[in-house]
Amino acid sequence: MKFDNTKKILVIGRAGLDIYPEPPGTKISDVNNFSSHLGGSAANTCVALSNLGVSTDLLTCISDDAIGEYIINKLNEFKVGVVHCRKVNKSFQTQIAVVETILNNNQSILYRSNPCDLQLNKEDINKINFNNYSAVFISGTALSGEPSRNAVFVASKLTSDLKIPLIIDLDYRPYNWESDTIKSDVYKEIMNEMDIIIGNDLEFNVADNSTNGLELAKVYIKKKPSVIIYKMGEEGSKVFTKENESQYGTFNVEAIKPTGAGDAFNGGFISSLYNGLSLEDAVIRGSANAAIVVTRVGCSSAMPNNQELEKFINQNQKEL
Repeated sequence: MKFDNTKKILVIGRAGLDIYPEPPGTKISDVNNFSSHLGGSAANTCVALSNLGVSTDLLTCISDDAIGEYIINKLNEFKVGVVHCRKVNKSFQTQIAVVETILNNNQSILYRSNPCDLQLNKEDINKINFNNYSAVFISGTALSGEPSRNAVFVASKLTSDLKIPLIIDLDYRPYNWESDTIKSDVYKEIMNEMDIIIGNDLEFNVADNSTNGLELAKVYIKKKPSVIIYKMGEEGSKVFTKENESQYGTFNVEAIKPTGAGDAFNGGFISSLYNGLSLEDAVIRGSANAAIVVTRVGCSSAMPNNQELEKFINQNQKEL
């Protein structure tokens, strides 16, 4: 599977507003001041890729209000393409997350009622020339409700028909899903279309509606996917291809929060494959990117650039 590194990557999913108590280490219940940051897993992944030199366009819906304008301004600041960010009536709201910069008993409180990003629809997809993209990345939360779910499946089929690489981060969040059965069926159906699947052990368990997510990964690698990344937190990750199964550790850092690591991994991993690096190097760079982000405040704001990533790997290369 090769990426055309003359083209952008299209990222499908949500953008939101993250609010952090200041200074770091402050509990929400004790806070006097907050800092604001661009959030949302798809937007964070766009920023992670952009900081590592890969141009992206974000496909989402945003609220037609001041928070929506904040999102657009931040995406522009991070050099993320917004041509496919459609404004919707402000009765559909932008997700807001209040997140502590605390490692233990971290509180991350989400306000996600009637979310604007789930208003993505088939008409949004039909406006896109997928031939303009090197790959399409899907954040799994975009599957959690309609009309976004149907739109994602339409995008997946169009992308697959053009033989453009399809990547999904399962990105399971319990809100918005109608039932466990629907959740499992939807995940399994979309996984059949993907070239690369990224998820943690909980997300694979959720997709299987069981505690056998690892076995599900082993089943799916025999189907269409070329690569499956099965993340296991502090225990590292298992990487499945049709020929091999490998295991990687993690970098030992002094984390100040648990959030942002998955989106950072996506950026480091996908940017490496995009630039023709080996699968092993891509996993290592993804893991290093994730390790850096958990030592910094915020998610999008914490994403390193290439120089920072290379320096970290050089200083810690014997660790993984």
